[in-house]
Amino acid sequence: MEKGRKLLRWTGVIAVSTVLLVLGAAAYGIEQAGDKEVLRSADIIVIDTMSRFGRLDRPPVVYRHDKHTEALQKQGKDCAACHRKDDKQRLSHKFLRLEDLDRESTMRVYHDNCIACHTETLATGEKGGPVTCGECHVKSPTAVSSWHAIGMDKSLHYRHVKAQDKKCGQCHHEYDEKAQKLVYVEGKESSCRYCHKEQLEEKRIPFREASHQACIACHQETLAKKKEAGPVNCAGCHDADQQLEIATLETVPRMKRNQPDVVFVKTGAKSSLTPEGALRAKAVPFNHKEHETYNDTCRACHHASLSSCAECHTVNGTKEGDFVRLEQAMHQLRTDASCLGCHTNAQADKSCAGCHAFIQKGLKKDTATCLACHMEGAPAGSEITGKPEEAMLASMLLNARTPVMGTLPVEDIPEKVVINKLEKKYQPVEMPHRKIVQALVKSIGDNKLAANFHADPGTLCQGCHHNSPLAKKPPQCGSCHGQPFNEKELNTPGLLGAYHIQCMGCHTEMGIEKPVGCTECHKEK
Repeated sequence: MEKGRKLLRWTGVIAVSTVLLVLGAAAYGIEQAGDKEVLRSADIIVIDTMSRFGRLDRPPVVYRHDKHTEALQKQGKDCAACHRKDDKQRLSHKFLRLEDLDRESTMRVYHDNCIACHTETLATGEKGGPVTCGECHVKSPTAVSSWHAIGMDKSLHYRHVKAQDKKCGQCHHEYDEKAQKLVYVEGKESSCRYCHKEQLEEKRIPFREASHQACIACHQETLAKKKEAGPVNCAGCHDADQQLEIATLETVPRMKRNQPDVVFVKTGAKSSLTPEGALRAKAVPFNHKEHETYNDTCRACHHASLSSCAECHTVNGTKEGDFVRLEQAMHQLRTDASCLGCHTNAQADKSCAGCHAFIQKGLKKDTATCLACHMEGAPAGSEITGKPEEAMLASMLLNARTPVMGTLPVEDIPEKVVINKLEKKYQPVEMPHRKIVQALVKSIGDNKLAANFHADPGTLCQGCHHNSPLAKKPPQCGSCHGQPFNEKELNTPGLLGAYHIQCMGCHTEMGIEKPVGCTECHKEK
């Protein structure tokens, strides 16, 4: 998770509070765009500060931050050459000012100081920056940003924990209203993003400023002590290639933040609209400790705070939870922040997609699917109080589950299936049925998600026999798919289409390159 550092000084020249152009991939890459070479760099900042005062008279300036930092270092200068400190001794992100007073004075800050510095540098015989309007304000810049966001995953977080000797207060803090200062409160650590938003809110500086002021200042201080530290330039954090060079620990101890091992998912207070019916579902026993291993950050689930989901997402919905009801928060598709959404997205993996890509997505599930989470023997959601014995019951229910790791016994799986319904131009297809089933089982491996939701040994069979009840001998495809296609049943392809959609579609989704061409499945007569 992204963590702050105590607010001291920053490195290099940060030219204004700016908008970054997020486009690409390398720190210093050159591309050809028509007859011009285009530089792609992670340190590019677009200076369009004057736009807050109205329409720009000239194009914004494309500024190379790392390039200027390196030039100043050669002159023995540091951040103070371009940045002022506020009353808390924090370096401002603005260039040689703390605030934008008016159009004229803000423009003069840039013109007077940038041109003066470039002129002085040129006078020494060194290569300097532009000194005329058109050289800075370019209509078609030949440099674009390849800035790439960086996050504090569990590996990087633990490396910081070790470096700070477990002194969490170096990064984590909250505001004490009574004392009117930032304080560290053990056991209440959370992501910087929970308080520091994209823009200034309630005197809390934006996340971008907080992270740059704190992290780079700490890195600078550490380097000054002749110790190993993190990057102090733009590319070191925000270049995609350099991010790949950040050391990743193979084993990361569990993060300690008073989180439970196993818990029932709370539903919060009873609904005022439907106090009886809204909370009939059984409470869900949840293995929190195990789910921690599936994500690199707590924010994958706890996107707004580390509190219980039900504190914001109530049965009826609240303003704090953007009126997303608890049922929606747990079951929404197309989002990693919900249980069902995360599980559904996991089905896109090629080991699962061969079957799941063709299964219609939706919230309408059978009872068995619901009971995989809302287990028999669990109390009603509204009865959960957080007592220790509830955690014990939740653990017992999870341990009592019988995961299905395979499918039917080998003797119940036909070795070959001969498909001869469409035998005209080609010979019948001999499908290696048992081999395919065993390949699917091997592909799934020890996938716990599949094991817990494939409730029956015959569930795997329903990947192909998708609308048939569980059975050792399901109906043949021709029982539903007519020959030829029935135009009165538009949602049911004909037999020829059904075979090709299912077989070829599965191969595509699973990344299977063969067979290619008609005769690799059925030989010509």
